[in-house]
Amino acid sequence: MNAGKPISGYVTFVLHAHLPYVVHHGTWPHGQDWLHEAAAETYVPLLRVFAELEGRRTPLKCNLNLSPVLLEQMALPDFKAGFESYLRQKIEAARKDRRHFEAKGQGHFTRLAQFWADFYEGVARDFAALGGDLIAGFKRYYDSGSIEIITCGATHGYFALLGADASIRAQVRVGVETHQRFFGRRPRGIWLPECAYRPAGPWRYPVPVDGLRGPFQRSGVEQVLAEYGIEFFFVDTHLVEKNVRFTPYEVLAGDVPVAVEEQARDGGPSVYLPYYADTPTRDRARVAFFTRDARTGIQVWSGMHGYPGDPVYLEFHKKHWPGGHRYWQVTQSQLDLGAKTPYFPEIAQQQTQVHGRHFVETTRNVLEYDAPHSEGVPPVLCAPFDAELFGHWWFEGPSWLKHVAIEAHRPDSGIELVTAPEYLARQKPAGFVPLPEGSWGRNGTHEVWLNRDTEWTWKHIYQAELAVQQLVQSGRWRESEEARRLATQIVRELLLLESSDWQFLITTEHARDYAEKRFNEHLTGFNELLGGWRQFEAAGKVPEQTRRRLEELERVDSVFPEITPEVFA
Repeated sequence: MNAGKPISGYVTFVLHAHLPYVVHHGTWPHGQDWLHEAAAETYVPLLRVFAELEGRRTPLKCNLNLSPVLLEQMALPDFKAGFESYLRQKIEAARKDRRHFEAKGQGHFTRLAQFWADFYEGVARDFAALGGDLIAGFKRYYDSGSIEIITCGATHGYFALLGADASIRAQVRVGVETHQRFFGRRPRGIWLPECAYRPAGPWRYPVPVDGLRGPFQRSGVEQVLAEYGIEFFFVDTHLVEKNVRFTPYEVLAGDVPVAVEEQARDGGPSVYLPYYADTPTRDRARVAFFTRDARTGIQVWSGMHGYPGDPVYLEFHKKHWPGGHRYWQVTQSQLDLGAKTPYFPEIAQQQTQVHGRHFVETTRNVLEYDAPHSEGVPPVLCAPFDAELFGHWWFEGPSWLKHVAIEAHRPDSGIELVTAPEYLARQKPAGFVPLPEGSWGRNGTHEVWLNRDTEWTWKHIYQAELAVQQLVQSGRWRESEEARRLATQIVRELLLLESSDWQFLITTEHARDYAEKRFNEHLTGFNELLGGWRQFEAAGKVPEQTRRRLEELERVDSVFPEITPEVFA
């Protein structure tokens, strides 16, 4: 709590840490090295920042989502062994670079190569000090109150497009149970995958599927969340203030002008207050939501207009091969990669302090002049970001977060950092607000995940959902341990099939071939096991071929070890 002048308001950060299930499914250029990169460049550096801030008594107080499928991967022995090997490779590559630059008389690049060797050696030391347990590291700051860890859909399934309420319930239930298994308590908040929300009402399949019809009545997302004790979630700006249309993905693409349009003050709901999502069952489904502040968010999301595009920060796209280390600075965001100039880590670190101070000043001004003020608790500015933005995409991002926290704790900062539950303990939601359907994707719609290139995936998902519901409702999976194992792995394959990452990667073409391959692998595994299940239903016996395939998939797709088919009941 700041002891200086009265604060203008609160700021609550939300860091969304998630990667699709990549362990056992390739390494490089697509696969498990995505997880290794995120762990080295984001997760370990964040833990380092949390430790330093707690030692200074200036905690970030962020809401950190560790998605259930990410937690499962971080807990696997194969990840731990693979990560240690990855770090050794990065250290050796830096040492080779150092010898290469030294032989050419390039003193500055020689020092930069040593910088990278030191960086990865530091990550390796931190990982070893944690006993290879990143989850325990995050739990330490969750238990101390420095951060609030929240959950997500089990495999980041896109709630608004899933074909049955049972599928949303399964994603939420597995998310809650996974959180409880790793952290010893139930989560209070959730990150809706892709911030995708759909209210209660009639719904029909958005793509034609044989044997499936609509419309039929569906629950609102908040109704499902309430069933599992979730107290709050987060939505994008345009769901509350219709004139603010740009989304994080549009910012990343450089589609937002420098001058951001002022938000209308029409007496409607404010993005600076929490509300309950309006629902037909108000008495049973009181779930609050916080709204993303778009104008301050552009400072962090945008590589063109925001902090990550500063000339002195590390250039993400230019790498020195074969090791893949980066030795150049942004210089100019639109400059050809061949014209980038050398990176100076010390200067970049100094700039994070300047930008940390600027963000605190900016949020204070927004809260002071644009947020509603009345008797009682000041308003709250919600700042949600992909966690991997900090460190992986924007190398200096963790240092920037540290300086934001330090600056915010100054007596004259005018703001206070809080977690979402801390704010709700001081200020109840300001009423019920009906939310429209939408996401934080392009144009605020579902078009990134449902389009001509991806609609084929949804046809398969909808048919698989129906098959699993019929399987579970039959109850025959209880007849034997083998039947239970078979049904359980079918459920796992459906959850992995539902991951929104596959459609995202197909649409953005970041790794289209990999995403299509992964979707088809899970679909093939699902159908093979389902075929064996049909034979079990007919003959009371699981075929030998199905047994062998089951054992293989249990090894490869070994997530959610305590799951049962009942999650789809």
